[in-house]
Order: sequence, then structure tokens, then C-alpha cells
Amino acid sequence: MACRITELVLDCADPQRMGDFWCEVLGYVELGWDGDDLEIGPPGAGFGGPQPTLILSRSTDPKPAKLPLHLDVNPTDRDQDAELERLLAAGARAADVGQTGEESWHVLADPEGNVFCLLRRRVGVVSANPGSNRD
Repeated sequence: MACRITELVLDCADPQRMGDFWCEVLGYVELGWDGDDLEIGPPGAGFGGPQPTLILSRSTDPKPAKLPLHLDVNPTDRDQDAELERLLAAGARAADVGQTGEESWHVLADPEGNVFCLLRRRVGVVSANPGSNRD
């Protein structure tokens, strides 16, 4: 038997703002608050479903210059260029982490500066293929 990722926790200064952003990006909904922590996840699924939930945990601790983990997202219903426009309109911004400009993905930052990548390949809403989509 193996483990499965059921939730990801992201420390942030403003869980509501970050929740609004990530709900827009991922098509998630608010699942509830536990104190100052906001949990968001897929509509109708929530904790333990096929996709992990995201917990936005209020923190006043300074974050390191670069997080050791970042998220990769893929478009589900449009091409990469259209999805890039949508994410920028939602509050993402371009980020420079030393990329060459030849990458097939875009490096972005969420409203609090956490880096994530928009990959090129269009995927279904829930992918059953555990293979890499990093192109």
C-alpha cells in the first residue's frame, strides 16, 4: 500500500485573497475554515477525493527567497496562450527564476509571490495518467 497526497498546505499572509486566486486558477471552491486556515478543493469532492485540497494557512513568518516546492498547472479547456491570459487577469504575474526563454512553460507568481509554472500540454480535468506532463 502507498500514500497519496490529500492536501497541500501553503503558508500565506492573506488566506482569503490567496483562496480566491487559487479557486479561480484551479476551478476549486471554498470548503471551509479551521481557525485562520482556509481549505479549498474540487467542487463536490473535498478532502480525500481524487485531487488534493489546498490549505491556505495564515502565517506571519517570512518565507525563504525560493520555496523548495512549486506547483505546475496545465490548461484543461484552452491552449497555453489563452490560459496564460486568464491567469494574468486573475492576478498572476510573470516571474524570473533564471529561465532561458526557450522553455515550453511559463513561470508565474501568485499574489504573494509563490512561483508556479503553466505547462503547455492540455489535460483533462482529472488525469488518470501518472506520467509526466512537463512540456
